[in-house]
Amino acid sequence: MTDKLFSPLPLGRSTLSHRVVLAPLTRMRATPDGNVPNARMATYYAQRATPGGLLIAEATPVSWQGHGHPNVPGIHTAAQIEGWKQVTAAVHAKGGLIYLQLWHTGRVSHSSHQKDGGLPVGPSAIGAEGMTINAQFKPVPYEVPRALALDEIAPLIDTYRQAAANAIAAGFDGVEIHGANGYLLEQFLQSRSNTRTDRYGGSIENRARLHLDVTDAIVKEIGADRTGIRISPWGIANDSGEADPLPLYTYLITELAKRNLVYLHLIEPRASGTGKADIHRNDQPSVAEIFRPLWPTTLIDAGGFDSATAHAAINDGRADAVAFGRYFISNPDLPARIKTGAPFTPYHRPTFYGGGAEGYTDYPTLDQQNAAAAN
Repeated sequence: MTDKLFSPLPLGRSTLSHRVVLAPLTRMRATPDGNVPNARMATYYAQRATPGGLLIAEATPVSWQGHGHPNVPGIHTAAQIEGWKQVTAAVHAKGGLIYLQLWHTGRVSHSSHQKDGGLPVGPSAIGAEGMTINAQFKPVPYEVPRALALDEIAPLIDTYRQAAANAIAAGFDGVEIHGANGYLLEQFLQSRSNTRTDRYGGSIENRARLHLDVTDAIVKEIGADRTGIRISPWGIANDSGEADPLPLYTYLITELAKRNLVYLHLIEPRASGTGKADIHRNDQPSVAEIFRPLWPTTLIDAGGFDSATAHAAINDGRADAVAFGRYFISNPDLPARIKTGAPFTPYHRPTFYGGGAEGYTDYPTLDQQNAAAAN
């Protein structure tokens, strides 16, 4: 019997050899001076690369305005592009594919991350509830953002387009638009954070417009066959969440489907903690089951999967590939462990964000574990 999780999958200009994907994971290991990707990041991604396997690199701001966390790599300066080149080269040397997730944090940034010290921006002057971390890694309350003026939106869209072009110049095989988890695009999408009265607010069509305008600009720049998007219809991260997600996301996905993107990446409700906690919301529906009929190309599903549930998602057809986050952190050889039924190394949450090699590049492969046990 063929193991579908380890069967080929056409993806844009390439074909994957298996369907175990590295989810985009913020790790805050870029060089602080200039937010430049570095050699340690290249090692980290290369450790997780496999021939024909897909890695989606961490959320990466499209501009200085888009930054909202310390030590995250950007894709908007010449130095950042050069830094990413060593990462993509290291992954390609292992035969892997790598996409870059394009990010703008919007209202959940903080003035300490802004070059001019100004307020973060959002669709409306509505602050998120809760806490974030400032440029000094200190917890601080979210600020009330400055609402973007209508004439600022076209230049904003262009930062995404330019970031996509920069990503291809840096050697990435494609990009993933971050349209999820309470960041800028989702802030425009959801009524709780968007009370605008212009063409980017009000109706579902208007609130979805920024997602679609950004997508169209990127597709025009690099092609639909190198453009994916990630969304979280039932997510609650960063004080997000639509009271009735189904009409909103049905419209968005139906419109995105017309663009023939290389993939749609869905986040299941049980993964809504975005790294802060393990959240299980079993009363929520499977977004892959709901939206699979609307999506004509590759569908990647993410959120709390293990080996058995990943196999089930592929075998029953609700997903074409499954993205892993936390267990891909602690198991650099995760696809091999899933294929052979080997146990997973537990992850260590305190080392997820910031720091050096610990909890980043020091997790052993199964072969290394076995060799150590034999000595």
